[in-house]
Order: sequence, then C-alpha cells, then structure tokens
Amino acid sequence: MEAYILAVAIFVAIYALLTLGLNLQYGLTGLTNFGLVGFFAIGAYASAILSTMGWPILVGFAAGMLLAVAAAWPIGLIALRLRDDYFAIATLGFSEVVRVAIISEQELTAGVQGIPGIPRLFAFAEARTVQPLLVLGTLLLVNLAVVLAMRRIARSPFGRIIGAIRDNEEAVSALGKDPARFKTQVLMVGAALSALGGSFYAHYVGYVTPDQFIPLVTFQIWMAMILGGAGRISGAVIGTLVLMLLLEGSRFLPDVLPFVSGAAMAEIRILLVGLALVLFTLYRPQGLMGDFTRR
Repeated sequence: MEAYILAVAIFVAIYALLTLGLNLQYGLTGLTNFGLVGFFAIGAYASAILSTMGWPILVGFAAGMLLAVAAAWPIGLIALRLRDDYFAIATLGFSEVVRVAIISEQELTAGVQGIPGIPRLFAFAEARTVQPLLVLGTLLLVNLAVVLAMRRIARSPFGRIIGAIRDNEEAVSALGKDPARFKTQVLMVGAALSALGGSFYAHYVGYVTPDQFIPLVTFQIWMAMILGGAGRISGAVIGTLVLMLLLEGSRFLPDVLPFVSGAAMAEIRILLVGLALVLFTLYRPQGLMGDFTRR
C-alpha cells in the first residue's frame, strides 16, 4: 500500500507540472492549448532516447525541454495569429502529428513497440522505497520552484501584460504591445514545463510507448485546472491532486460494487469523473481555489 501511495503522489507531482504550464497559458494568458500531450511526449521521448544511448539523464531533461520550446516557437508564430477556436484545433492537430511521427519513426522511437529499459532516477538507491521517495522529493522541489516562479511572473510587468491580453487583447494592441510575441513566449514556457513532466514520467515509469500520449492526457490536465480554478496557481496543484484522487479512488469501486463487471466499472469511473466536473462547472465555476465570495 505504501508503494501505491508513493506512485500516486509521484504522478500527481508530474501532472502538476503540466497543469501549472496550462494555467500559465490559459488561466493567465487566455491561450486554449489542446496540444499539451505533444510537448509531454517530446520531453519523454527525447530524454528516453538520449539516456538509453548512454547520455547523462540531465542532458536528456535539457534536450527534451529545448526541443519542446523549439517546437512551440513556430506554432506560436503561425497559429497564434488564428482565432482562439482555430488555435485550439491547430494545437490538437500538432499533438497528433507528434504521436504519428513517433509511431512512424522506427529507428529512434521503435514505433508502436516503444522504448523499454529507460534508466531510473536515483538508481543507486538500494531500498525499494528509498528510490521513489527521492524521486518524489525532487518533484516536490521542482514544483515548489515552478510555483514560486509563476507567482513572480504573475506579479511582474510581463504578468500584467499577459493578464491584459487575456482580458482585452485589442486594448493591448492599441497600447503598442504585440500580443502575438507575448503569447509565443508563454506557449514556449508552458511547452518546457510539459516536456519536463514528460522527462520525469519516462524515467519513473521506465518505458514509453505512443499509447501513453493520447489526447485524453491533455483533457485530464484541463479538468485538473478547471477543478482547481483557472488563473489560480495554487488551484493548478490542488486541482491535479483532486483529479488524481477521483481517478484513483474510483479504482476501489469493485470492492463496493462487486456485482458490476470490469468493463462496466471502467465506464462508471469515467461517468463519475465527468459528473464531478459538471457539478464543479455548475456550482463552483471559479474552481476550488477561486473567489469564494461569488458563485
């Protein structure tokens, strides 16, 4: 049970990085990014490929983030001149292009077979519980650093400009600022955070396959942000925790409803998570960490 709790905590910390990046993009800037999982996959595969080739793990982390930033830059230049709904479609298409490229590229990514045997973080730890604890501690420190950086960004002149872009982009343009440039920068920062989460994911799980990077991951991160409260930095972390508790807690439904089949139970799990999201949207649209003085 202890190992299971540690594993859930590690996944919460990994997905919190993605939610923090999305919160910067959508919550603080108003960018509707449906391509998060594409940057997540870039970080995971870049780190997996380099580390299995013998490169240091930190080099893989850095390469994954740089590749994600490099991929986000042209997307920003081209797609950010589109309307919000078309930009969302473009980013969703980008994530599928990344997944198809991973499947098609046999030499580097091994296609649908994936890459096994990825070196673990803190592999020197002998005890089975020590290594996950070290990974979790590292992830908590990284998340803390990201949260502090996000708070600093939100209170800086840059943060005030992206907040103004979210509220009234035309007014920002009228003041002589270039919203596309700021949006591109935000997209690149969010992409780097998603790639960082992907690198941690690859080195914790130990293998990567294309099936792990489907659009469902993106929409789970969106659910986490909505549950916590869009635009709330603390809400990104709390929302991720609540979502994972809902997803993992529902695994124990067979103990409560033993007469329900496994296939039906999977559908019930999705139904419960969807129902929770609908109820939050109706009764707490500002999220768990939103303004409690309004409904």
